[in-house]
Amino acid sequence: MSDVLVIAAHPDDEVLGCGGSIARMSAEGRSVAVAILGEGGTSRHSVGSAEGAAEVAALKQCSREAARILGVRDLVHCGLADNRFDALDLLDIVKVVEELAARFDPELVLVQHGGDLNRDHELTFRAAMTAFRPLPGTRARELRAFEVASSSEWAFGKFSPAFVPDTYVDISAFLANKLDALRAYGSEIRAFPHPRSLRAVEAQAVDRGVCVGVAAAEAFQTIWRRL
Repeated sequence: MSDVLVIAAHPDDEVLGCGGSIARMSAEGRSVAVAILGEGGTSRHSVGSAEGAAEVAALKQCSREAARILGVRDLVHCGLADNRFDALDLLDIVKVVEELAARFDPELVLVQHGGDLNRDHELTFRAAMTAFRPLPGTRARELRAFEVASSSEWAFGKFSPAFVPDTYVDISAFLANKLDALRAYGSEIRAFPHPRSLRAVEAQAVDRGVCVGVAAAEAFQTIWRRL
């Protein structure tokens, strides 16, 4: 059982979307589990290639280091094929998330936003929506969606639903942790002005913070909340 479950489509999405919030919640004594549905590397290589397998292994190690930096208690790799979630029936992805729900039984669920440019993000969101329906007697109290640099903003609001934040988490004291965790994913960092550059990620956090009068923040869209 965990207080919080973060569901990400790919390695580094969890850091880009809510790394500061993870670090803050961990520091506050909340148990945080991170589940990464996709293996994150094989779309760049031929299916079954040694290069693809090596990249997957490297990304797993990167995610373990990022989890250590952020204070994650449990890290799960589900191994779905990178950028090929749409080759599966949605039910197959839902079953993966339902197993996570049964294993961790969280109070708070954080997941990719459903209107992102990346198709894997969209299907991850749909699966979480299905697996975490607010049924009577379930422990989950809230489902929030997070934005991911180079996917949420590059959708330009053209895919439904558009990302419209309504909740901001102050990560002023934890922005350095987020950036350190992102550095653990060295191969995924890009040069500025790419949205996944360290400078751009920091600028986004400052921009979100300015919205609510703090030095740095992460933004979320509440999908549902049970009072």
